Amino acid sequence: MANRILEGSERDVFKGARSLGKADATERLEVTVMMRHRSHDKLRDLAKNLMPAGSARANHLSREDFAKQFGADPADMEEVKKFAASFDLAVVQEDPARRTMVLAGTVDQFNRAFGVYLQRFEYEGGSYRGRTGAIHLPEQLQGKVEGIFGLDDRPAAQPHFRNRRQGNVNWSATANSFTPTEIASLYSFPAGNGQNECIALIELGGGYRPADLKKYFSDLGVPQPKVSAISVDHAKNQPTGDPNGPDGEVMLDIEVAGAVVPSAHIAVYFAPNTDQGFLDAITTAIHDSVNKPSVISISWGGPESSWTQQSMKVFDQAFQAAATMGITVCAASGDDGSSDGTSTNAVNFPASDPYVLACGGTSVQASGGTITSETVWNDGAQGGATGGGVSAYFGLPPYQEGLHLTMTAGGTKPLQKRGVPDVAGDADENTGYEVRVDGTDTVIGGTSAVAPLYAGLIARINSTAGRSCGFINPIIYKNGNAFKDITDGNNGAYAATLGWDPCTGLGSPIGSKCAAALGGNSTKR
Repeated sequence: MANRILEGSERDVFKGARSLGKADATERLEVTVMMRHRSHDKLRDLAKNLMPAGSARANHLSREDFAKQFGADPADMEEVKKFAASFDLAVVQEDPARRTMVLAGTVDQFNRAFGVYLQRFEYEGGSYRGRTGAIHLPEQLQGKVEGIFGLDDRPAAQPHFRNRRQGNVNWSATANSFTPTEIASLYSFPAGNGQNECIALIELGGGYRPADLKKYFSDLGVPQPKVSAISVDHAKNQPTGDPNGPDGEVMLDIEVAGAVVPSAHIAVYFAPNTDQGFLDAITTAIHDSVNKPSVISISWGGPESSWTQQSMKVFDQAFQAAATMGITVCAASGDDGSSDGTSTNAVNFPASDPYVLACGGTSVQASGGTITSETVWNDGAQGGATGGGVSAYFGLPPYQEGLHLTMTAGGTKPLQKRGVPDVAGDADENTGYEVRVDGTDTVIGGTSAVAPLYAGLIARINSTAGRSCGFINPIIYKNGNAFKDITDGNNGAYAATLGWDPCTGLGSPIGSKCAAALGGNSTKR
């Protein structure tokens, strides 16, 4: 009988939801069991050694070497198998490198196995199977299992893109919008096409139509990149046909990244929009020994307060693993200003993870191929604003020591925990990106566009250098001159100022200087 709480697994009811009663006892589901790392202390030390500002790039581990050193312990996996058998749960997947085991069974079996009471909940916009309280584990699994995902299938994240407002009925291109290649030129991206690189895009819904991609890249005048759809947890490339829905996120990500590096392979990992699906997509991309992405772009997320402690812990471990393997992870900082859509100041996760490059937003004006002004993206009451602020969960990383916050209301405060974002780029839907979604040519903004933009920049640098930049945060904080400092505007509680700030981070990229700073610090593959 399960008798001890799995630390950090407690859940509350989804905001605004109400219980409809117990879940169907015969409903079948699949649950991901996340195991501990072998040699966890050694991995933690390896990751921490990458943290100091300006630290020299250590040799990255190959995916194969990482699996051998830090994959799940076979003895731990045997314990889970015994536990599963005792409740008639089937083991349907094992992946020691990802440290995951997938168990299949009924609601009734999982209720008994993990000491939970699964219910059906209804909220505005949908329903979900979920739980409240904690998951329980037997003594023999304590310390060996880091997290249990999939019992609860509530939506985990939101995409961070913004369509141009309906005042422009067709959202068509204007003098204030840009193609991704024009943005890359405005930001002085170094020459390159991303040859031999793979960018992973994490998508939690929607899909793309090959015909749209063919027309988009043809009209743009760049070669169409290789785009592959990779199924995670049974999700697929499934366009909804609604350009206002998740298709907008998928197409924006592919078209921005693909336009910047048309010779790269764009691998799109489709997963369900649950904490299980999100985590499984990220770990699948990190440990993908076939496609081998060197950069991962994530444009989905949610306020830190919406995640369980076990989720944030296990996601953070995944990002540590990516850092040790030389994989750069870019994530959108959110589109709801300093509140991140909550009733207080908050930041978006996974952008707030210290092993992630958090990408904030600006508003760009240009003329004659040159930026004439660039400010913090904040449309006020009319629309979105760049996410940014201070994490409530992650401590102050060494590369951010000594930084300060400038408050919009006046005064400064020392930064005491992880600050978001690290960098920024054009995100204003009114100065946004010309893309094609579900047969419609449109203009989209949001920090969703900034994450794949940086992924494309890093892939260019990787391709030219023949090396992976990997975890770049400590390096860029020692090379602030590789970014244009944005000093005008605010995102609500915080104001832009000289140097780093929680609106636009270090600023927008000066691509050629980024290449000089990062190319020499990358590690040969």
